[in-house]
Amino acid sequence: MEIPTDRIVGQLSGGQQARLLLAYALIQNSDILLLDEPTNNLDAAGIDHLIQFLIMYDKTVTVISHDADFLNCFTEGVIYLNVFTHQIENYVGDYYSVVAEISERVEREQRENATLKKSFIDRKEKVNFFANKGGKMRRLAKKLKDETAEMEEDIIDVRHEDRTIRNFTIPVQDIVGEIVNITALTAIKNHQPVKKPVDRILRKRMHFIVIGPNGIGKSTFLRSLVGVNNPDARILDGTRVGYYSQDFSNLDFDKTVFDSLLEAKVEGMDTTAMRSVAAGFLIGGDLMGRKVHELSEGQKGLLSFACLTLMEPGLLILDEPTNHINFRHLPILAQAINEYKGALIMVSHMPDFVSQIKFDDELDLSKV
Repeated sequence: MEIPTDRIVGQLSGGQQARLLLAYALIQNSDILLLDEPTNNLDAAGIDHLIQFLIMYDKTVTVISHDADFLNCFTEGVIYLNVFTHQIENYVGDYYSVVAEISERVEREQRENATLKKSFIDRKEKVNFFANKGGKMRRLAKKLKDETAEMEEDIIDVRHEDRTIRNFTIPVQDIVGEIVNITALTAIKNHQPVKKPVDRILRKRMHFIVIGPNGIGKSTFLRSLVGVNNPDARILDGTRVGYYSQDFSNLDFDKTVFDSLLEAKVEGMDTTAMRSVAAGFLIGGDLMGRKVHELSEGQKGLLSFACLTLMEPGLLILDEPTNHINFRHLPILAQAINEYKGALIMVSHMPDFVSQIKFDDELDLSKV
C-alpha cells in the first residue's frame, strides 16, 4: 500500500513509519548505513525486501537488531560490546556462528570458575590446618593464603547480557462469560476506512491473532478495544484489560519504575511480592527509582510484561510484543502467552514467535 506524500507522519501506522525511516536512510546514498532495530513493525513482505536489499548492498552496514534470523541472513561479522572489560570485540562470521562462539567462551569461563572455586576451598582448608601448627607451617599457611587471594582475582564474572528472564505465568482474572463481543471490523483500504460486520466472541482460554499488511489498521483496531465506547466491540464490564503497546504508550514515561509497578499490581499484593515479580524480568533495585523514559527500549518491554503479570488481566491485548525484546527472552514470553488462561488478542509480525502460540481464530483485516 503506497503512502500518500501529504500524510502527516504521526498519522501513519508503525509499519508505515518504519518503511518511511528506511527509505529516508537509503535515499541519502551514504557510505555507512546505520540501522537500529529496522524490522520492528515491518510485515513479512517488508522484512523480505529489506533482507534482499542488504544482501545486495555494496557499502558498509551496521545493524542493531534482536531478530536473530534476520541478522543471520546477511551478516559477515559481529561487533560485541563487552560491558565488563569495556572493550569492543570483533568476530568474523555469520550471526549464529558468532553467538555460538561467544556462548562456548562463556561456558568455558564458567568451567574455569568452578575449577578455581574448588581449588580455593582446598587451599583454604590447608591454610586453616597449617595455621594451627605454628612455626614453618604458619609461614606456609600465610603463603598459601596470599596465593589464594591472587587466584580469586582471576575469577571471571558471568556476563549479565547472557541472563534471561525467569519462566513466568500471567495470572488471569476470575471472570465468567463472554469477555469480548466483536460485531464489526474496520480496515484501511485505499487510505479509507472500510467496515465489515463480523460475529466473534472471546471467552476465557480463547486466543485470537490479528493479521494483515502494514497500514491496514491492526494497531488501530487494538487501540479501539482499549478505548471507551467502541460500538463494534463490547468488553464485559469489570474486565481488567492488559494492553502492551508497540510504542509503550501503555506506560507513563514520567513515572518511576517502582510507581509503575505499584500502580499495576492487584490490590492486596505486598511490595515484596511485587519486587520479586519484577526481578524475574531483570528489573532490580537499581532500576526502581528511575523514570520510565530513562529505560532502554528493551527494559520498557520487560517492564510492560512485569506490569501485565502483576495486574492479573482478564483480557490481554498485545501489539507487537517482541519489539526490542532480546531474542533469548522470546521463548519464555511465547510460553507464558501460550499458557495464559484468559482471553487474548495479539498482533505480531514475527512468524517464529507466533508459531509457538496456539490461536483459536484469526482476524484477517485484508479480507474486510
